[in-house]
Amino acid sequence: MLVTTTNTVQGKDIDYRGLVTGEAILGANLFKDLFAGIRDIVGGRSGAYEEELAKARKIAIEEMCQQAQALGGNAVIGVDLDYETVGQNGSMLMVSATGTAVVLR
Repeated sequence: MLVTTTNTVQGKDIDYRGLVTGEAILGANLFKDLFAGIRDIVGGRSGAYEEELAKARKIAIEEMCQQAQALGGNAVIGVDLDYETVGQNGSMLMVSATGTAVVLR
């Protein structure tokens, strides 16, 4: 399934199906584990933290694509990814993906 941040796909006609979303939340234990393993930070970056964010982003996009398929779509356009802290004291991180399910012809 094509997933793009653009609102058009060059050379394709678009039939709009509707808004689709996907979310993934990283829990507080992840943050405790990551900060306990502070030695994993190299050059100011945490490989373990980045890996978990990549997993959450992948889950959110896959969920969004499943919704698009359920609407009969074969692509998602206008995709926006957001990262928000939620929960008490911002102890969890939410990754959300939002886009428009379409059929490309």
